[in-house]
Amino acid sequence: MQANIGIKQENLAAVSHSLGKILADEFVLYTKTRKAHWCVTGPDFHSKHLFFESQYQQLEEIVDGVAERIRTLGHYPPATLKEYLALTHLTESSREKNDATGFIKDLLQDHESILIHLRENINGYATAFHDAGSSDYITGLMETHEKMAWMLRAHLE
Repeated sequence: MQANIGIKQENLAAVSHSLGKILADEFVLYTKTRKAHWCVTGPDFHSKHLFFESQYQQLEEIVDGVAERIRTLGHYPPATLKEYLALTHLTESSREKNDATGFIKDLLQDHESILIHLRENINGYATAFHDAGSSDYITGLMETHEKMAWMLRAHLE
């Protein structure tokens, strides 16, 4: 059954497709953060292991939230690894060293990339697609990524 929430069906489809790309980015970043949690080594192992755990837990909530936003708009989110890899603008990383600093730099770069992408879409959701709800949702998501990036960046100073 189609969602009848005061937004044209073609706009709901366009926003849902855009959110699907964001979902793919979030899932790839979640997976990379899980890898950091599992694979980090070094003298600060325990503190970084716990830090990465807190980050992937936040990302897990984000992934669920983005998927549920797509369902709220009456569409189905991408939900396979193949779809995520086709939609994401992030890359999978393979590290030779499993040091905390390397993981933090990689993850920070991905958060910042996602932030730029979110900023580029906020106004379009509200103006082009008449979906203030998704625009507001993306604003909150952006604020969460800003804080997560700050936490990562603080480890590099």
